[in-house]
Amino acid sequence: MEVRVQNVRKEFDRFPALHDVSLDIRSGELIALLGPSGSGKTTLLRLIAGLEQPTAGKIYFGDEDASQRSVQERNVGFVFQHYALFRHMTVADNIGFGLKVRPSETRPSNAEISARASKLLDLVQLSGLERRYPSQLSGGQRQRVALARAMAIEPKVLLLDEPFGALDAQVRRELRKWLREIHDATGHTTVFVTHDQEEALELADRVVVMSQGNIEQVGTADDVYDTPNSPFVYGFIGESSAMPVTVRNGELWTGERSLSLAAPDFDEGSAQLFFRPHDVELLDGRSGGIAGVVSSTRRVAGTRHVELKVDGLNQTVEIELPINFRATFGSRIVFRPSRWKLFPV
Repeated sequence: MEVRVQNVRKEFDRFPALHDVSLDIRSGELIALLGPSGSGKTTLLRLIAGLEQPTAGKIYFGDEDASQRSVQERNVGFVFQHYALFRHMTVADNIGFGLKVRPSETRPSNAEISARASKLLDLVQLSGLERRYPSQLSGGQRQRVALARAMAIEPKVLLLDEPFGALDAQVRRELRKWLREIHDATGHTTVFVTHDQEEALELADRVVVMSQGNIEQVGTADDVYDTPNSPFVYGFIGESSAMPVTVRNGELWTGERSLSLAAPDFDEGSAQLFFRPHDVELLDGRSGGIAGVVSSTRRVAGTRHVELKVDGLNQTVEIELPINFRATFGSRIVFRPSRWKLFPV
């Protein structure tokens, strides 16, 4: 099922939560809505679900305008962060609940509901637990039951709101891989909200990066990581450093020091230079580059991350070095970004 969000605005007591947002979601696609708190990602998900109505704009399911239709009429499956399972029901009854409350003319028989619950338990790898209650399950198992319940109604669209937010890091990593496998097996059009960059980049076919009620960029994991289109996306996705520079005669400068970086197609004047800690090369200091003094150093897995106070600037940048590189407090390092991007001030 294709979903199209067209020029949607949402206000709460005149406070704008979304500003004229448009988004096309392809049938069978796994989309991540990624952004910090207050970016509008959960509001957008709730609008797609029908839990909120847009102040302006329309939401289409296929060619049908679903903007004013209820959750039931849209036939969406929704998975919440905190499971929302019925504690007094068994696992099997939780999974079949959405089918049992359907109107009699569309309600499957008890035998069909039981068979579907059993099939979904196999799919989510919980066979044999149908008679247990939620209190007898781990957090990861409960979230699998919640997903099975959402899929039981054969939804047009599957929506997940921070589905792994209540779980510890190891369980999250396991369930991320599992969710991708489930999606590939079922082919549901799936939209999930997360503030976890690693989760979005690993799972999604495309990532929708949001900030302050706007969509900043839509693209694959490679698109938003390697070619961010705004300072916000560059700073939000992955680790990065930024520093003010001046474009002069087609080159980048800090004060009177050349950075040995050419920018022939960029307007002269002030700009902001962005780069990632691992995209740097060390220099001997005689051929320009960014120079600074080590203010702190820390080990990150098999590398060493070093913070430098840049000469002539009241700020630090972070670079990644080999673990055996000697970087003591107060020592001097000169480097040059090997991959970088400029944005106008």
